[in-house]
Amino acid sequence: MHATKFDAPTSPSVNKAFVLVVVVVVGFRVGFIGVTIRTFIHRLTCLATLVTSQRMSRPLQRGVSGGVRVPESGHDLWDSQSKDKTEKEDLDKRGSSDHSPFALRFPLRLILGNNSDSKCGNGIGENGFASDSFIVSSPRSRLKLMLLSLKFSLVFIVFLALTGSFWWTLSISSSSRGHIYHGYRRLQEKLVSDLLDIGEFSRGPLRLKESEFCSQDSENFVPCYNVSENVELEVSDGSEVDRQCGRELRQNCLVLPPVNYKIPLRWPTGKDVIWVANVKITAQEVLSSGSLTKRMMMLDEEQISFRSASHMFDGVEDYSHQIAEMIGLRNESYFIQAGVRTILDIGCGYGSFGAHLFDSQLLTMCIANYEPSGSQVQLTLERGLPAMIASFTSKQLPFPSLSFDMLHCARCGIDWDQKDGVLLIEADRLLKPGGYFVWTSPLTNARNKENQKRWKFIHDFTLTLCWELLSQQDETVVWKKTAKKSCYASRKSGSGPSLCGRGIDVETPFYRELQNCIGGMQSARWVPIEERERWPYRSNLNKNELAIYGLQPDELTEDSDSWKTAVQNYWSLLSPLIFSDHPKRPGDEDPSPPYNMLRNVLDMNAHFGGFNSALLQARKSVWVMNVFPISGPNYLPLIQDRGFVGVLHDWCEAFPTYPRTYDLVHAAGFLSLQTEQHRCTMLDVFLEIDRILRPEGWVIIRDIVPIIESARTLTAQLKWDARVIEIENDSDQRLLICQKPFFKRQAS
Repeated sequence: MHATKFDAPTSPSVNKAFVLVVVVVVGFRVGFIGVTIRTFIHRLTCLATLVTSQRMSRPLQRGVSGGVRVPESGHDLWDSQSKDKTEKEDLDKRGSSDHSPFALRFPLRLILGNNSDSKCGNGIGENGFASDSFIVSSPRSRLKLMLLSLKFSLVFIVFLALTGSFWWTLSISSSSRGHIYHGYRRLQEKLVSDLLDIGEFSRGPLRLKESEFCSQDSENFVPCYNVSENVELEVSDGSEVDRQCGRELRQNCLVLPPVNYKIPLRWPTGKDVIWVANVKITAQEVLSSGSLTKRMMMLDEEQISFRSASHMFDGVEDYSHQIAEMIGLRNESYFIQAGVRTILDIGCGYGSFGAHLFDSQLLTMCIANYEPSGSQVQLTLERGLPAMIASFTSKQLPFPSLSFDMLHCARCGIDWDQKDGVLLIEADRLLKPGGYFVWTSPLTNARNKENQKRWKFIHDFTLTLCWELLSQQDETVVWKKTAKKSCYASRKSGSGPSLCGRGIDVETPFYRELQNCIGGMQSARWVPIEERERWPYRSNLNKNELAIYGLQPDELTEDSDSWKTAVQNYWSLLSPLIFSDHPKRPGDEDPSPPYNMLRNVLDMNAHFGGFNSALLQARKSVWVMNVFPISGPNYLPLIQDRGFVGVLHDWCEAFPTYPRTYDLVHAAGFLSLQTEQHRCTMLDVFLEIDRILRPEGWVIIRDIVPIIESARTLTAQLKWDARVIEIENDSDQRLLICQKPFFKRQAS
């Protein structure tokens, strides 16, 4: 059974039986009317034949036996009058022989029928002679006129009868109209599902061609990042790692995992241990120098273990504690009290800083350049931590202004002093008022003059940005962005970058060129982090904050309530298919809490972030990448203000991540929005979903029925397992639940 529903108020068999009864009754009524009309026409024809035969046969009876009496010219008038008189007398006699008048007997016989009239069907009159319909007389014209009138009357009667039957059907079903409609929708859904199944079996080789598998070279390929091509073009100013979409051919194939790929370990075990075969990295790259957190890992034959508190290396716990003290806090668990919730970790290593802060309810988004191997982003996502490919080079990041409470850069490889400080201006744009910029680099303790000069430029430039230097310890420096707009007016004339105008300072920076002006000043969202609600209360914005986006508290509340129900239903649908909410694979040890099978979630059309909020309220140990299509409404600033993370994206292009990095992809109303644009096909989008989805990962699509039917057809082409689910409280929409199978690549 492919069509299912959440909660049915009535039994499907009862609804089907009711619909069947209505159909049978309507059919009986229409059939009865048809039989009556046919009988009426038949008897009317018999009557016409009878009258004609009687009129034409009587002269034969009055003439000479065996011949036909032909009137002479001198006696035509008398013969005609005599014949009319004789026929009238004969008709009166025939009428007097019956006990009822002909006008009354005719309708009754016509409608009720009479066995004595059966000989009419053989074309024989009452006098035993065959009737001649070709003999014309003056009464025949009157008969034709009468027949024509009767035909029009019959059409009118049929119209009234059908209208009455239709009205009667509606009247008896008015009290159960909802049940009839839902029953019809279920029958329609079942019919579509069965037809699709029958089509798959019957078409055989003629069915939709399944997508081919990509070559082994595409295991870790990310479209739009053509580093080798840029290098060949002698691009060496740092922009060789920039995102450039549209120059390469789109891949119309399914990316297979590596030969020895294994399903990632469950959270939270998977946070500290990953399979070596799942990522493209070598032992030399693991042990090479680089970011502080890069060195906090151990490699064995099959696994990489991240030991954040190891005594062999500088522990990330001590490092986080140091940053908290430099801000003036007791330890990192007090970041929430200081207004810090979201952190942008630039050049994050392998995500150990964010992994440690996760225990303090801090959400850290890792960004790093595209790397063909040893990727920071790939390993961070493999651990179940937020990450995406992005770089500080020549384009703005796809985040709105005033997005993050803290920016962190620990030996991230960014030359902040280059390009006249424009990269620091971009960092300032992303920071909320009162937010923190944490930088760890040997440049801060430089001994040679060149590095000291670079450090002095950064130190002086941050003052023109109205950043306050809070503390410096060893290689780590912490700045605090001003929360007072008056600071910019108090600067010396001509010192530092100018303020952006309204036309430049926008909330939709989708890979725009870097701006050499201070952004965020024109935004109504300029609120110091200390004045915002602490997490988790921040996720429920107050009336004044919602007014910035033209929303009322009731709208957000209604949206949140609907998503609470949806998440509960989603889990009830996924659980039977994976046997439980926390399945145990053969050979695995009993998992530790919270037993979560899903960790990395991507919402393709996040809207108000209700799906993200509902997952957290349901205590699901997931994080959500909230994506906003550039063609739809942009509520990304709202998402960032609620304490979530998100990004702008064009879904006709590849998402900035590596293959096999998400456990669940969710899309509500996205396909309808995408269909209106006609910029790329649904298959293009589905191929991209398949690329970023892990083996045995899930896809949940919620949309209108025609879109879901089209999408379900494509799932066979992508080799996904799929089910269509009915939504009881919204009959115009359906759910499409899909799971990507685990296809293993054969060793060559």
